[in-house]
Amino acid sequence: MLSTLAVANYRSLRDLIVPMGSLNLVTGANGSGKSSLYRSLQLLAETARGTATRSIAAEGGLASVLWAGPEQFSRLVKQGKHKIEGGPRKHPVALRLGFSGEDFSYAIDFGLPAPAGRTMFSQDPEIKREAIWFGETWHDRRALVDRRSNVVRSRDDDGNWQIVAQHLLVFDSMLSQLGDPLRTPEIVRVRDEIRAWRFYDHFRSDRHAPARQPQIGSRTPALSNDGHDLAAAWQTIREIGDVQALDFAVSDAFPEACVDVVSSGDRFTLQFQQKGLLRPLVQGELSDGTLRYLLWIAALLTPRPPTLMVLNEPETSLHPDLLPALGRLMHKCAEQTQLWVVSHAPILIESLSRHENVNHIVLDKELGETFAHDQDLFSTPAWKWPSR
Repeated sequence: MLSTLAVANYRSLRDLIVPMGSLNLVTGANGSGKSSLYRSLQLLAETARGTATRSIAAEGGLASVLWAGPEQFSRLVKQGKHKIEGGPRKHPVALRLGFSGEDFSYAIDFGLPAPAGRTMFSQDPEIKREAIWFGETWHDRRALVDRRSNVVRSRDDDGNWQIVAQHLLVFDSMLSQLGDPLRTPEIVRVRDEIRAWRFYDHFRSDRHAPARQPQIGSRTPALSNDGHDLAAAWQTIREIGDVQALDFAVSDAFPEACVDVVSSGDRFTLQFQQKGLLRPLVQGELSDGTLRYLLWIAALLTPRPPTLMVLNEPETSLHPDLLPALGRLMHKCAEQTQLWVVSHAPILIESLSRHENVNHIVLDKELGETFAHDQDLFSTPAWKWPSR
């Protein structure tokens, strides 16, 4: 489980360090930085898949996603006694992402590329530093794998450094390119855990949505991002998952209703039977809210829980009466996986806040910078970035 998330110089996140628990609730006004924080988690996940530099370039390049304000604010500026001015930089330009965990911690530092020369890929950032260390707080003595520019070193069993790569391309993360289980087992462990993170952001429910169409059924322990395999995922839970929790989640939102899966040849279809109806409704006939709620059930009751599941505004298109039941479903999910929920629905926020271990992060903005409300020096987790 992650204990700390750190982001520096990504859009409005100039220097944000937040604690993480089993159930994390992120709230705040529109424009407070919730989407940027969500996106920073996605970028971290993309480092393990080898697509982070491509995603940054697609957003307009490093110059577009970097914090646009001054390197730091003076006390007089924050008090409104002095106007905001730029000035000569004291530190190199850097977009940094990192986390600390129970076993290993990880950080990556993206910087400006070298002068273009012959390349046309001038929007691709370069990875200047990348590290995996033991424990929560960075220190050179705790480093297990350390990458500077295109050279990667790891510690052997005697604690001595050995070079494991000398020509790693500056736009490739060591997580995506290296992974010898004997020489760098830490890379394999961190990479596999990050790749298992699961993101769900606004399931489609329009007439042509993938979740409304019958699909070829195969065992599906993890619902896809677009929900096209809803029926297969539902049947998988029924066969190898928590059937009691599945049935309760349906009846909790729709009393006396039940959901079944039928097959026609190799095609699976979901059927929803509700009190008062003479026949069950197939998934293509369901209301937007009902379909989305069933998708959330399939996602949250997965028989293969990831180390981290991230949900972005799950209340979208749901009737307010469904939100307390959704909150109880999330409480159930948080017993098996670390959950990160971004929401602005008061009813869902109230439901989640009742969880005894909820980590409620309220984001706010001042002078264009996102910060965690009521977080001070003593409540901010200890964190230190590996220097270049």
